[in-house]
Amino acid sequence: MIRRQWLGFGIALTVAAVLVACGKEAPPPPKAEAPKAPETVTVRIGSASPLTGPPAHIGIDIRNGVQLAIDDVNGAGIEIGGKKVRFELLAEDDEANPTKAATVAQKLVDAKVAAVVGHFNSGASIPASKVYADAGVPQISPSSTNPDYTIKGYKTTFRVVAHDGQQGPTLGRYAVEKLKAKTIAVIDDSTAYGQGLADNFEATVKALGAKVVAREHTTDKDTDFKAILTRIKGRNPDLIMFGGIDPQAGPMVKQMTQLGIKSKFIGGDGMQTPNFIKLAGDASEGVMASIPGLPKEQMPGGKAFMEKFKSKFNAEVELFAPMGYDAVMVFIDAMKRAGSTEPAKFLPEVGKTRLSGVIGPIAFDEKGDLVNGPITIYMVKGGKWEPLETVVPGALQAAAEKPAAASAAAPAAEAKK
Repeated sequence: MIRRQWLGFGIALTVAAVLVACGKEAPPPPKAEAPKAPETVTVRIGSASPLTGPPAHIGIDIRNGVQLAIDDVNGAGIEIGGKKVRFELLAEDDEANPTKAATVAQKLVDAKVAAVVGHFNSGASIPASKVYADAGVPQISPSSTNPDYTIKGYKTTFRVVAHDGQQGPTLGRYAVEKLKAKTIAVIDDSTAYGQGLADNFEATVKALGAKVVAREHTTDKDTDFKAILTRIKGRNPDLIMFGGIDPQAGPMVKQMTQLGIKSKFIGGDGMQTPNFIKLAGDASEGVMASIPGLPKEQMPGGKAFMEKFKSKFNAEVELFAPMGYDAVMVFIDAMKRAGSTEPAKFLPEVGKTRLSGVIGPIAFDEKGDLVNGPITIYMVKGGKWEPLETVVPGALQAAAEKPAAASAAAPAAEAKK
């Protein structure tokens, strides 16, 4: 009897438990986790150019072009390799000085920049290029034109302008074929840029049958050229060519007028600035200069770029700001294709660049030089630089390389400032 009671009690408990369990609500399914936001990383882009001293206006122009590119990319918000990337500019003043440039390059490397836009002048870019090459950090110069900059064969070294093996001969042919100059005096500022440009120009005009009646040297610190000009005046050349930049070119042209020298005057991109006109005053009228690239107004993205630049910096584009801007875009395009912001991973993609930039099509040859970079000759008319002619030197490359080779006997360019 007792066993039956316990058995009945057990059955009752079991039934009760089942009934209670059936009355419970099923537990809710686990909530799906919200997708995680991509990790945000900060990537530094270095900029190296003169921010103080006589060429500071050109160096600041480059830095501002780099800053504008970084602001545009950050504003667009991009992901690389599954990570959101915010770019940061690290700008350094190299004072256009070879020794300081190497120090600045090491400083940027130590700061773990992913890439560098710089330097402005060849005398700075050449020694700095070894520092970047040793560290595996890609470097694009927006403005250095001495052929030696890329001849060394560093895999990290690129430029987005035509070089002096193209620019010097283009100037030389223009002097002889268009200006009909038969006697020419050549002056350089003893820098890698100035001497390299002058050497290529001189070799070209000689090959075309013109006579170089004087070859003079000054420095990038001098402002009194009356002794040099007086010697040249006695030779009565049809044309004077200067390899150097505007702080020397402006006073030089003004002193030519004071000495009664009637020769035409031509130079390269370092003097094709508004500052040259300011320094030379009325004596600037009729002066000619070349610059790698299309006229800013004719660049595919030139008009929009100049408007944006003016709005942000309340300044006109001086010279190489569009090239600085495009250099940043080349790096970022390479990072996207590589899926990485690490220099070792995206560096191989830089050389494969096929990009439509502000300045036009951008691609590099095996040395890191811009393929078919155009060169434009300007003249000062009515107080403004006006374009006269644009040359694409691709078809002239063979002729251009002969004068470049002829200048190889000159002292090592990187040893000069």
